[in-house]
Amino acid sequence: MKIGSNYLGNGCCTFTLWAPFLREVAVQIVSPQKRLIPMEPQGKGYWKAKSQDIYPGTLYFYQLNGDILRPDPASESQPHGVHQASEVINHSKMNWNDAGWLGVPLESMIIYELHVGTFTPEGTFAAIIPRLSELYELGVNAIEIMPVAQFPGDRNWGYDGVYPYAVQTSYGGPEGFKQLIDAAHQQGIAIILDVVYNHFGPEGNYTSEYAPYFTETYNTPWGSAINYDDAHSDGVRNYFIENALHWLQNYHIDALRLDAIHAIYDLGAKHILQEMAEEFAAVGNYLGRQVYLIAESDLNDVRVIRNSQQGGYGIDAQWSDDFHHCIHALLTKEQRGYYRDFGTSEQLVKAYQESFVYSWQYSFFRQRNHGSDASHDSGDKFVVCLQNHDQIGNRVLGERLSNLVSFAALKLAAGALLLTPNIPLIFMGEEYGEESPFLYFVNHTDPDLVEAVRKGRKKEFAAFHLEGEYLDPQNPDTLLKSKLHWEKRQEGKHKVLRKFYQQLIKLRRTIPALKNLSKQNLNAYCLEQDKLIFLHRWSDHSQVFCLMNFNDQDVSFTATLPEENWQKILDSADAKWMGSGVTLPANILSQQVLTINAHSLAVYQTGITI
Repeated sequence: MKIGSNYLGNGCCTFTLWAPFLREVAVQIVSPQKRLIPMEPQGKGYWKAKSQDIYPGTLYFYQLNGDILRPDPASESQPHGVHQASEVINHSKMNWNDAGWLGVPLESMIIYELHVGTFTPEGTFAAIIPRLSELYELGVNAIEIMPVAQFPGDRNWGYDGVYPYAVQTSYGGPEGFKQLIDAAHQQGIAIILDVVYNHFGPEGNYTSEYAPYFTETYNTPWGSAINYDDAHSDGVRNYFIENALHWLQNYHIDALRLDAIHAIYDLGAKHILQEMAEEFAAVGNYLGRQVYLIAESDLNDVRVIRNSQQGGYGIDAQWSDDFHHCIHALLTKEQRGYYRDFGTSEQLVKAYQESFVYSWQYSFFRQRNHGSDASHDSGDKFVVCLQNHDQIGNRVLGERLSNLVSFAALKLAAGALLLTPNIPLIFMGEEYGEESPFLYFVNHTDPDLVEAVRKGRKKEFAAFHLEGEYLDPQNPDTLLKSKLHWEKRQEGKHKVLRKFYQQLIKLRRTIPALKNLSKQNLNAYCLEQDKLIFLHRWSDHSQVFCLMNFNDQDVSFTATLPEENWQKILDSADAKWMGSGVTLPANILSQQVLTINAHSLAVYQTGITI
């Protein structure tokens, strides 16, 4: 059931609302001319009205029980904020130029996560468009955009959205978003939209006045859970499934990143994620495009990506935080919070071999066994990263990896990421070593809510006991401090690091052994005491051998590798990468004694030559 306003053309518009317990509902037009349009019950709690002389730009509320006025919960535009009238949108007026666009294969994606408000000085969709060509030149072919659903004020990460169908006005609204997506497709870049189906933000959320969108059966970090399996949940499920299809059909989105699905609770026979995946794939097939659902989950649960015949949900891929935690703990030696479960080379080896480090082993942080075995699931089922909005922004000072480790370690980390047999995600600015923080920021209007947010963030930081001055999320300067210094990408070490990322992506795309994301064509092992990790990958006649030194000292060792003539194709210690000078030879053989620089990596190849 399509809900919300639906402009049909020639001044004709329908309005559909799910409100099963209201006795009377009407559409209150407030602009351009006030009038009241009664809605008729349709069964199963739905109400509908069809009216003439309703044109795009018309502003309206729903009138509930002949009295209270509220915005449309499925509003597609809130031009005057979360508490004001909703706007009728005409999706057919967009002149798309992507008729031949088929999408980007999941296994080929190099994902670049960005926040619209901090990626450019302007903080708009339009300002991103001129940068698309540089991202494509870097090797990026998929951009993951943090949530754009309408949130209160003009500063927010996006996870406080309260109108999942609407596009944030301060970013450029619906038309601005479409223009960005269209431009990205013409550049050869897919767009992944981060969506939040586990909670609504606290300000401007009127959904509970319409219907039982929440259940007290479960609790989430944000309060009562979304009602996906309790009484009257069918309308809730329809609301979110229709939302996923809305982005696919009206905005030509290529994939959705589903936020924190571990806070989506459903004990019904068909999980909401399975139903959503089936509907999403069906519409994608009808449109003839490659479309995907990617889940964020901290459960390490393979059921997320297994198909329904295997008892799974059929989601195309999921995030694996274990990889990030391995790299971060090895390089920074931090042991606070969840990092206490990580810090060994053996764990990174397991992350390469199996994607999940915790596959039903005891977690000291969680104080219980955690995870499942993903060793037989191909690498294109997992998204891994060195940095993302959560891992940076949930630190007191919002420090990036560039603030915590050396330049040599940044190159080592880049190689560890881009040589993995999983889908890599780069956080905006990471590719050139951006040093500005990424902090948490909001722009609420309720003083009590602002104070609650401040206290909540301090409580979250307490688990890490990190020292530093807490920056007020409500202060406008907090967002300004989080803006990228994009100009740095052409300066000194920043320019070199960007070229290093570019070269790694080129190797990943052109060498068959690196293109093949099967974990069966891989062998990884380590020398734990020396913090050396060895990664051997192959595909047919193409082979790659990678040496990684996570030690802050040079290390000598005896190489044990297949009997081949290995030729070096990349060494992060090379002077061209502002390294300390190479110690590894151009060619190596098995059982040869070698010395590798501190915090460096080298890549050797045999077989097919690029």
